[in-house]
Amino acid sequence: MSGSAGYVHISVRNAQRRAFASGLRRGDLRLAGGTATAQDDPSRTAPNTAPTPVLAASGVPGPQAVSRENEARGFVLYVGMDELAASAAGTSLTRLANELRHYVEALVPGSSSHAAVALAPAGAEGDDLEVVRQVLGDPTVRGAARPDLASAPAPVSTRQPGVLIDVSRREVQLDGEPLNLTYKEFELLGYLVDNGERTVCREELLEALWKDSDEVPNERTIDVHIRRLRAKLGRLASTVRTVRGQGYRFYRHPEVVVWAAPEYSI
Repeated sequence: MSGSAGYVHISVRNAQRRAFASGLRRGDLRLAGGTATAQDDPSRTAPNTAPTPVLAASGVPGPQAVSRENEARGFVLYVGMDELAASAAGTSLTRLANELRHYVEALVPGSSSHAAVALAPAGAEGDDLEVVRQVLGDPTVRGAARPDLASAPAPVSTRQPGVLIDVSRREVQLDGEPLNLTYKEFELLGYLVDNGERTVCREELLEALWKDSDEVPNERTIDVHIRRLRAKLGRLASTVRTVRGQGYRFYRHPEVVVWAAPEYSI
């Protein structure tokens, strides 16, 4: 093994030379075509041969550039599970992927993530995990690539349609795009979400959200914030409804996901 700084060149002698060298160490190698040994004729040496270059992982022979340092920049987690199994557990692949993403981002503020759901032809052979790794191009998969999966549909982004209310990070997204809610708008939405099983009157909202505020609010203040909140929720504004003569209420909707980081104990 030799080479200049930043490069490594590896070559090997042919099998006959290696066998001869091994025989010299043992002292009893029988040469091809005769009975003489290395001890009988110490002057004999193995024939010289040109070095055989070893191909790099890229398939290119010859000297290869070598990275001086490597660093971990993230990780990949492949999950084998079909939509039926997720549905039977009361969830979906998209929701699971998003919950994992948000959990990681909640654990490590400032981290970013991307998830994709792998689509494969119906009836593709192999277990779910194998199929997912092939479709998503896992470079560590052993064996040849499968032609039936090489042409599989592209992975589908898990970008969440509808409204995602991330309680732990105090963020709200509409169709994957963050909503620019004010502090009070998020507080108002969060309070209604927390009390989603009942109607909350204006007086309660004022007491809960404006108790220590320098602002002097009134019932009109609540109405103004509700109107602005609904405008930002767009096509899903109806999740925050007015109950005439009583107050406001948050209604669950299939396209509204409320997410809070789960608590884990070890």
